[in-house]
Amino acid sequence: MIVNINGADLTIETYGPEDAPVLIAHHGGGGIGSLAEPRQTFGPLSDAFRVIVYDARGCGTSQGVPPYSHEQWAADLDGVREWAGAEQIVVAGGSYGGIIAMEYALAYPDRVQAMILRDTLADWSNMDAARENARTQTRVEVNWENFDRYWSGNIRDDADLKACWAELIPLYDVHYDPAAAAASVEAGYYRHEAHNWCFQHNAVGYDLKPALPSLTCPTLVTVGRADWVTPVASSETIASLLPNAELVVFENSGHSPQVEEAELFQQTMRAFLAKAVPGQLAR
Repeated sequence: MIVNINGADLTIETYGPEDAPVLIAHHGGGGIGSLAEPRQTFGPLSDAFRVIVYDARGCGTSQGVPPYSHEQWAADLDGVREWAGAEQIVVAGGSYGGIIAMEYALAYPDRVQAMILRDTLADWSNMDAARENARTQTRVEVNWENFDRYWSGNIRDDADLKACWAELIPLYDVHYDPAAAAASVEAGYYRHEAHNWCFQHNAVGYDLKPALPSLTCPTLVTVGRADWVTPVASSETIASLLPNAELVVFENSGHSPQVEEAELFQQTMRAFLAKAVPGQLAR
């Protein structure tokens, strides 16, 4: 369905009982993300939660109305919460979606009952390690001009974003399947304006570390052991700063343990939610 949130028409999907506790999941990827990823990850929880996923403004099939700032995306998430009629939510996000989940929890702490994070970061200090990981891998030859344009937000158009992403995607999983990677690239959405905004504007001065100790909500922090771009150290930093965090490292995953170790990831989320939202679920 299409819902106008803060002046932008957003594509929203809901799953599960309308009277169940609400879980809102923000997709990753900035301008390459869409609701398809959180639908796959969190949709199975709709047996006990009202799971809401959506394309952020400027992403997927939602309307492109700038700004594409963390503040705006967090405000939109709260607009989705208000539209859903929920006083409190479980907020979730992976990769760039984890950034928005944390920004939301900091801006609207009274609205967050619990938080689930996956392969994300509290500042941009990961990029030195990411560049070294890309340099030392032997899977593909990196086009460094395109690599730098991607991570600095200097993408020319949507086709250019797709082409640059196709070059990077082989780095993300433990076991590289070229056919699966190519299919994933073709199935994606590419919105270069939102992507460029992330790295030209949002990355400047991004550092949540001083603020994270103020968040007391139960938080599950997950990461793949072989994640090249948001390595384990990034999640360890987040977990060390949050007073009520649980860190789980998935030993046979890269950036996407929700896919690479899907069954274990689901079990881990359910075990966490059984404690964080007592009496609701936990199969």
